[in-house]
Amino acid sequence: MNLPDAGSKAAVVEAMFDRIAPRYDLMNRLMTFGMDRTWRRYAVEALALPRGSRALDLACGTGDFCAELARAGVSAVGLDFSSEMLRVARPRLPAAALVRGDALRLPLRTGSFDAVVSGFALRNFANLEEPMRECYRVLKSGGKIALLEVDTPASALLRIGHRAYFHKIVPLIGRLVDREAYSYLPASAVYLVDEAHLLGVLAKAGFRELKKRRLLGGAVQLLTGSR
Repeated sequence: MNLPDAGSKAAVVEAMFDRIAPRYDLMNRLMTFGMDRTWRRYAVEALALPRGSRALDLACGTGDFCAELARAGVSAVGLDFSSEMLRVARPRLPAAALVRGDALRLPLRTGSFDAVVSGFALRNFANLEEPMRECYRVLKSGGKIALLEVDTPASALLRIGHRAYFHKIVPLIGRLVDREAYSYLPASAVYLVDEAHLLGVLAKAGFRELKKRRLLGGAVQLLTGSR
């Protein structure tokens, strides 16, 4: 498919997520065989936050990360630019504050969070440097970040299977909901910079103690760091 350019990307992605919001959770469970919940749990465990901490879920979607944070005793604020995603999230997250906003200009106070998490949203940003600087800004000194995103397995054999599933099967399943959106989601992986560049963006924003954990044979990555 033809991917949107940087100038139109934000509007295209917002409209797409508004359309698929009602069935977004169902599709996530189907496409990952329910493993996306496990990956979010790993991310929350990696943060090792004390109960009562406060965390921002950047590009929260329907609130899966917020729910996982709540189970760990962490107060969550979910932010997304899709009003429909937030509408779907509200009934399931009565204790979470949900904010419609732009990751490039977070409407949040400097130094107000103990952690920032994000699930599979990095490739939807036209420029990663600005949202990562904003994440750094809203964190307290010593605050932590945990980012989940797709990745490419190092093993040649796993890459073949991953490519077939991610670029053939996922769009096929996605036709049940929105053909365009579920063709975009796998194709959008091309927006994601390589490991060295991605870690460099985080380091440039000010993050330290950066680590990468490979999940599902390297098909998913968990990046962590601290302020």
